Amino acid sequence: MHGAKIALMALIVMAACSRASNSVDKDAINQGPDEFSVLPARPLEMPESYSALPAPTPGGTNITDPNPGADAIAALGGRPSAASAGGVPASDAALVAAVSRYGVPADIRAVVASEDAPLLKRATDGGFIGFITRSSYFKVYAQQALDAFAELLRFRAAGVQTPSAPPAN
Repeated sequence: MHGAKIALMALIVMAACSRASNSVDKDAINQGPDEFSVLPARPLEMPESYSALPAPTPGGTNITDPNPGADAIAALGGRPSAASAGGVPASDAALVAAVSRYGVPADIRAVVASEDAPLLKRATDGGFIGFITRSSYFKVYAQQALDAFAELLRFRAAGVQTPSAPPAN
């Protein structure tokens, strides 16, 4: 029986040292460029006139640099210029007017942060024990979360047509 254990151990050691054909060569990983750090540039284009070229700005962007925000907007059917236009586009003026019809406080971020600070402080205080037992984001705000199925039933009881919903857990 002792010989069988030694043979089994030798088999395990040989299997661990073997090199499978589908294994990753750890040394080969660092031998080439990192393909995720190379961003392809847009193709160069000949301008209609050289006077239309923008003035170079040190530290600024190049017209061949990738612009993922504008690319995503264009892919979704929007105007890529909306990514860098700043402000509210004229096409969204009606939406902004409807949303802000009851007034918009200018310091809303500061107000929300000051109202939220005691809740976050209470959730994260407690020294070392508090650090270990720190509540997750979802536990901290659990009392403020809506019950989706209760709201669904409330809307249905009020006569609002609602789409089908997944079953409650």
